[in-house]
Amino acid sequence: MAVCSSSSSSESSSTTKTWIIHGILTGAAVAVALGAHAYLFLRRSSKFRSRVVGIIPARFASSRFQGKPLVQILGKPMIQRTWERAKLATTLDHVVVATDDDRIADCCRGFGADVIMTSESCRNGTERCNEALQKLEKQYNIVVNIQGDEPLIEPEIIDGVVKALQAAPDAVFSTAVTSLKPEDGFDPNRVKCIVDNHGYAIYFSRGLIPFNK
Repeated sequence: MAVCSSSSSSESSSTTKTWIIHGILTGAAVAVALGAHAYLFLRRSSKFRSRVVGIIPARFASSRFQGKPLVQILGKPMIQRTWERAKLATTLDHVVVATDDDRIADCCRGFGADVIMTSESCRNGTERCNEALQKLEKQYNIVVNIQGDEPLIEPEIIDGVVKALQAAPDAVFSTAVTSLKPEDGFDPNRVKCIVDNHGYAIYFSRGLIPFNK
């Protein structure tokens, strides 16, 4: 079973029945709370998607911040803070952590999270979610890729992107965005998104758009 991703269309197939909601962006809480529209990529589907799983990919060997999931925030590791916030979402039937590191796995099991061990060869969070999905015993209609470094993620963001997909049976992909602040324009940690007048995403970039590398 393949997973659709904006970064790798070759992973999808005609038999795909699982969707990844990829990249719940930092700061989107305000947009969702104010009723902002989720932006959708379309694909033909006629079934209501009721079974939803949230997968939190987490790895220790980050090139920019090694060991980030285990960093303490007011007495709790970051991954626990993220998991606890995700558990508050009303649309998720199950929440799991997907990791390739025993230290993260042991930590997560210690505070009660379900853990799925994945390969070290996963190149990104989407691939890690895909592998974890294959190992889940139950079948899910919607998979939410929840960033492991979002300890302040609003449950309403998760519910918003899930409900957007459930309300639009042709939608295959949804991500929450918010208006860009001028001071964030040159920050590569802030992913930029261009959308058309109908809310369809056209382009994602860490640099300004347009941007000549």
